[in-house]
Amino acid sequence: MLGDAGDVLEGLCKGAVPAGLLLVLLPAAALLLLSRAAPAQAAHEFPAMRAAQFDIHRAAARCYCSRNAIVNAEARSGDADGLSRRCVLLRLSELSLHTLRHALAQAAAAIVILLPPDLGSLPGDALERLREVEPELLMMETAVPVYLAQEDEELLSIHEQLHAASTALQHASAAQVMLSTATANGFQMVASGGQSKALPDWPIASIEGRLPGMGGDDLPTIVIVAHYDSLGLAPWLSFGADSNGSGVAALLELARLFSKLYTHKRTHAAYNLLFFLSGGGKFGYQGTKRWLEDNLDHTDASWLQDSVAFVLCLDTLGSGDSLHLHVSKPPKEGTPPYAFLKELEYVAASQHPSLRFSMLHKKINLAEETLAWEHERFGIRRLPAFTASRLDTHRRPERTTIADVGSQVDITKLSRNVKILGEALARYIYNLTGKGTTGEFEVFSEQLRLQEEQMGAMLDWLASQPRAAPLVGPDHALVTTLEHHMGRYLKDVRTHNVRADKREPEFLFYDQLKQTMNAYRVKPAIFDLILAVGIAAYLGVVYLAIQNFGLLYETMRRLNAKPKLQ
Repeated sequence: MLGDAGDVLEGLCKGAVPAGLLLVLLPAAALLLLSRAAPAQAAHEFPAMRAAQFDIHRAAARCYCSRNAIVNAEARSGDADGLSRRCVLLRLSELSLHTLRHALAQAAAAIVILLPPDLGSLPGDALERLREVEPELLMMETAVPVYLAQEDEELLSIHEQLHAASTALQHASAAQVMLSTATANGFQMVASGGQSKALPDWPIASIEGRLPGMGGDDLPTIVIVAHYDSLGLAPWLSFGADSNGSGVAALLELARLFSKLYTHKRTHAAYNLLFFLSGGGKFGYQGTKRWLEDNLDHTDASWLQDSVAFVLCLDTLGSGDSLHLHVSKPPKEGTPPYAFLKELEYVAASQHPSLRFSMLHKKINLAEETLAWEHERFGIRRLPAFTASRLDTHRRPERTTIADVGSQVDITKLSRNVKILGEALARYIYNLTGKGTTGEFEVFSEQLRLQEEQMGAMLDWLASQPRAAPLVGPDHALVTTLEHHMGRYLKDVRTHNVRADKREPEFLFYDQLKQTMNAYRVKPAIFDLILAVGIAAYLGVVYLAIQNFGLLYETMRRLNAKPKLQ
């Protein structure tokens, strides 16, 4: 009976080879399908923020940061050999100028930097490392796409596998390297978007509001200015809590305080107050530049064309134990800027003796690609101006970092700085010099005291959203909300939109700043080759066995036959 079954199976296989092969291939195909990774393990999708891409045109066009957005390359850890045409995956703890330059020198296809979810809780060494690398990346021009992504379990697992594979290869023999190369899992990093495109008509919005003085049309004007935009390595991660969210919160609080004084006839001063929230501050103060041109060159009736006492710019006031007044030209004795400086020195010394206050002089350098401080825009137009800041130099990395988040701002110290500036401004406006010490006579106290909670709420709102100039247009909720807040305290509030010149644009932004990136689990090409050879050999053996099934069956029958008893 067994012999008959063998004859039938032999005839079936010889007479219908496709059917026999089907019987063999179906189990093999099922095995291959079952051995594949589940979809959740085979790919991971995550948001990725591209590094800033922008151009600034002055004497010549200057391109900044990453010039590409397309990513489709196999991932490697930063310590791996052979990074050419690979996507380098780095954690913040591994990021350094040496690692960055090493990847760029080897013609890496892309760089993805993994950041911890909470940048505000970075330890000191990690914060310094980030502040060291950010300016380098922002100022360079490279064709390598640079992305930033927040760490999660899957990305950390991918990074750990890449790092383990790189470490194993560095200490393995040639045979082990070949075996590891054939069997190891790889990851293909792919960005879903296309190449970045220029935004030639992107507008920059600025907002102004007024408090008219009492006593006539030819009153002197005091201008209070703060830029609201932020800048960091990645626009979508640039929250700018201190630089310059603190300056915006300070300006709005000063507008609220002086609007109360200007409401009553007895305290309505003989000074016009002009408040200006400027856009494009991180790109050469483009909003201020165009606003000055419109008011000084193209408008007959403007407060800026009348007597301007001085311009006070507010920048980065949210922490620290020092306050500096940056000037382009030291004020001369007997001028309004000099009188305000003396009031500021007096208030700071009498109210907060431990506060380090100083005036810092820096000439305007027109050869630089961007101006150092916002008051220099006014200085170029011969308007007396200065900038109040806790920073002693414009080159401090705190002004352009993604680590400038809400937790970096001390609302108590911000309130202290606003109180000092407000008291000095009020003492100058109302000519209170010599009328008692500050401890005996304070303008902003009791019913006119600062509202620290309101200022903190405004700062939290500002620090909760990215405010990079390429993301904020005239219809953005940020602009409309700031316009609404200024309208609560000021008169004639209006928005000014600035667009770059079409023939010779002063600035140029690009899109594709936020994309969805996928990490696909893949096998190396050599694995496919080995697998194909193995499958071909397997099928060949099975085919030969089917064609010679009779001989194989007869051999097996003889081997299993019982020996006859003697």
